[in-house]
Parts: sequence; C-alpha cells; structure tokens
Amino acid sequence: MTELRCRMIADMRLRGLSPNTQRRYVDVIRELAKHYRRPPDQLSQEDIRDYFIYLQDERSLSSGHIRVALYALKFLYKRTLDRHWPVLDLIRIKPSKKLPVVLSPEEARCLLRRVRRPGVKMSLTMMYTCGLRISEALRLHCRDIDSQRMLVCVRNGKAAKDRYVPLPQRTLERLRIYWCQVRPKTWLFPTTDGLTPIHKGTIRQCLAAALAQTDIHKHVTCQTLRHSYATHLMEQGVELRAIQALLGHRSPKTTFIYMHLTQSTMQAVQNKINDTMAKL
Repeated sequence: MTELRCRMIADMRLRGLSPNTQRRYVDVIRELAKHYRRPPDQLSQEDIRDYFIYLQDERSLSSGHIRVALYALKFLYKRTLDRHWPVLDLIRIKPSKKLPVVLSPEEARCLLRRVRRPGVKMSLTMMYTCGLRISEALRLHCRDIDSQRMLVCVRNGKAAKDRYVPLPQRTLERLRIYWCQVRPKTWLFPTTDGLTPIHKGTIRQCLAAALAQTDIHKHVTCQTLRHSYATHLMEQGVELRAIQALLGHRSPKTTFIYMHLTQSTMQAVQNKINDTMAKL
C-alpha cells in the first residue's frame, strides 16, 4: 500500500467515515491512478477535469457513481493533500429522478420463497420485514434480536447511528426456526466457519437466482426490499415521520418519495380523475 493511500485512509478514519465509504473512496482513487498510470498527487486540475468528462461521456456512468468519485477526489485533494482546486467545486452532478422499484406483498413473498440457503433467506426476510439495508442486516448479532420487546437493534447504521425497528411476530417465528437450523453464535448470519457474516456478493447472487425462478419482470435488488417495506407501511397509514425514523433517514425529503409509490395514493388520484372526466 502506497504512503498516499495510507495517509488518506488514516484521514478518513479520523473524519469518522464508515468502512464501506472508505473502501469505495480507495477504489475510486485506485481507478484514477490506473487511468493515468501516475500517482494522484502528480496529477493536475486539468487531468481531473478531463477524467470527469471521461467518466460521463465515454464510460457513461450513473450519476450515483460519478457522485461517489467526486466525493472521493474532494476528500483526497482537499483533506489529505490540502489542495483546494476550483475544478472540484465546478463539477456538478444532476440528481437522479428515477423512482425506486417496489414489489407488491405477493411478489415479495413469492421471491423470498424461492431462496434456498437458510442464512441468505433469513437475511433477505429481515431486509423486507424490518426495512434494513443489506449492510445493516449482515452486521446483526444474535444479541441484537430483542424478543421480549419485539425489537431489532440496528447498530452503526448509516452515519454511524443506532436505531430500533419493530420485529414482526411472524419474522420472530422464522428466526427461531432458522436459529434451530444454523445455531449461530455471534453473527446472526455467519459464513460456514462462523467467523464473519455472509458476504454481500453471496446475498446478491442468491437473490438474482431466486428472481430468475419467478415471473417478476422488475429490476430487483436488496434495496428493493427496503423500498417495498417503506411503501407498504405508508399504504397502511403509518405516518411519514415514523417511517423516516424506522429507515434511519436524516431528512423527511428522502422518505417523501414513497408517497408517490403507494397504491392508495394512486387510487385516490385515479378516483378524482374518473369523477372529473365523467362530467365531460
């Protein structure tokens, strides 16, 4: 590992960035160095400007990928190298306008039934029934399940925040069956050696394999299960602020997007449209 990379990692740790964010930023810097075949501290502002044009025009990366690249380079040059280059403030990423994919309750049940591996199936079930991110689900310890209070303790979520989410009775029943099968000791969803949690890649591969066995023609990811959880809660009349707290969102604006996805909202609009157009 180069001296520059070590310095940047140390700075990120001091800044309190999550391990996942640190890995993503390091990957961005590695790609930049590979592209120019020179260390990043030997590049110029013009090199950085051309690199972002390359990411947008030639590689056609999504706004999310380019945003991560921008944040990573801002951290490297502003924080680690103390270079406050105007080009880093010039770059603007247009926010994505896409609505998230949502499964119906029937589709979610159909999909989860197709997953065979107990640990993978139970972790995906937790993502859907508790609204967890994939990283949050895989970091769960056995002690995080509070069956007396019917709560799940989500530790060190996004922005290093802890929170509690309700544990559905049916999910607890499945957890008990799962525990009898696997007998996890520390990690709730361990690998076969029990030393580490299941890898994210394994979860994603199993989810894709299960999806291929269904008639669901949607782009489904682990995050889709979380989106579906929030949308179904909103359809049941749960208040926006409560859903925001359950998901661990900083701003209600992030949660508000689910208002546009609920069937009840769309049906209410449809009824109004029908009433209006019936008078023509």
